[in-house]
Amino acid sequence: MNSLKKTIKIWIRYGLIGLNSILTLLPTNEKRVLFESFNGKGLTDNPKAIYDQMVNDFPDATGQLFWGVKGQLYGDLTRKYPEAKIVKRWSLKWIWISATAKFWIFNSRMPTWWKKNKRTVYVQTWHGTPLKHLALDMEQVKLPGNSREKYLTEFVKEAQRWDYLIAANQYSETIFKRAFKFQNVFLETGYPRNDVLIQKSTVTDVKNLKRRMVGNPNLRVITYAPTWREDDFISVGHYHFRWHFRLEKIMNALPDDTILLIRPHYLVTDKIDISGFEDRVIIDSESDMNEIYLITDVMITDYSSVMFDFSILKRPMLFFAYDLDYYRDDLRGFYFDYYTELPGPIVQNEDELLEQIRSLVKTDFKEPDPKRFNQFAERFVSWEKGTAAKQVIQKVGYGGIVK
Repeated sequence: MNSLKKTIKIWIRYGLIGLNSILTLLPTNEKRVLFESFNGKGLTDNPKAIYDQMVNDFPDATGQLFWGVKGQLYGDLTRKYPEAKIVKRWSLKWIWISATAKFWIFNSRMPTWWKKNKRTVYVQTWHGTPLKHLALDMEQVKLPGNSREKYLTEFVKEAQRWDYLIAANQYSETIFKRAFKFQNVFLETGYPRNDVLIQKSTVTDVKNLKRRMVGNPNLRVITYAPTWREDDFISVGHYHFRWHFRLEKIMNALPDDTILLIRPHYLVTDKIDISGFEDRVIIDSESDMNEIYLITDVMITDYSSVMFDFSILKRPMLFFAYDLDYYRDDLRGFYFDYYTELPGPIVQNEDELLEQIRSLVKTDFKEPDPKRFNQFAERFVSWEKGTAAKQVIQKVGYGGIVK
């Protein structure tokens, strides 16, 4: 039975490849854009920020702005975004739009077997400033179904198709150029998704967001947003979430007006057990990450790129690196000195985490080391001016405007 399913999938794929090859010879629609975020998992991240700016600046073109989403998410997303043009990935409509769109605006890689129309402009926004080694800088690859050679070959082949690649800072641009072998045009704009962190961070804006997202504008929010562990997988594209602290201990250390928000990485598909704490713990896998940043008073992460974007808001961070030696030395490796350059304390076990949380509670969640924090922000988010989406649209020439 499994062999039959595999054979059917192969035939479907080759059928799609054949159709794709023919359709990519068609002329493109100058106003048509295909957006995708994390391979169709939602309307989020940098592509969403660019989409929102296009809707605002070119209202007559909104009928040509399309989102590709996974089939199983189509119903929920069309209800959540009734105004958006949403199509199922790999459907005939999606295939047609993919082939005739003047622009692809994606934040993750597209399979290289799916060809791009030569007239289509591929804008790769990427999805974070790198701490961990990427692509050619990775000494080993521990992904299911991928050898290092195969993974790197596909990565470089895909990067060669990108006409533009967004860089959030000079640090990222230098790494991307080497790790991706990217040789086309960098957009030195900062990240479009971060525009809102500058534009909508007033006290009133944050209270309104908290009212909508957690039900009370006066609650304080600690967000735990760890990255994924590529060697701890359930299956291809599905990874575990594991507690490395006791939820009861953390919640007992927090004041009654403080809730814990868990933001799992988009590749984590475990069911996260918060039994007994449903009234003070929220799991949010769907909200726009920037909205989560805006309502967050303290961020707990590990090696995730959230550390860079969140630093725009100048709020405290803790780094819960329970597997630091293994992650640094055996799994991914780091681009900078994790011990000395982070904008907050490193903790490696539950007791240290609790100690730092209690310390922040005593100081009413004040940033403990402003000088160190500002040095970090200057290096990584100084390009963020709140205008990145508009700059990207202008630089790639959408709407006939080129700057």
